Amino acid sequence: MSVGTADYSIKNLNEKTTSEIEDFLKKSKEEMFNLRFQSATGQLENSARLKAVRHDIARMYTVLRERELGISQEPEAPATASKEK
Repeated sequence: MSVGTADYSIKNLNEKTTSEIEDFLKKSKEEMFNLRFQSATGQLENSARLKAVRHDIARMYTVLRERELGISQEPEAPATASKEK
């Protein structure tokens, strides 16, 4: 992958539930806020991280929109294993 985080690749995101992706999205937006704040105050050391986080956020929105339109499906939640006697 040229830009972004490997954990947030399309393949990995398609294996996550919608609620998990929304949690990742919230964390990424918080990180983006902190990076922009660091950039404004001159404390940002890795400016490429801004671009990577922005691409990750766009990727998450894309997966969520594909599910909304029915292009892709949310994986089924793992069933709890019930022990029968």
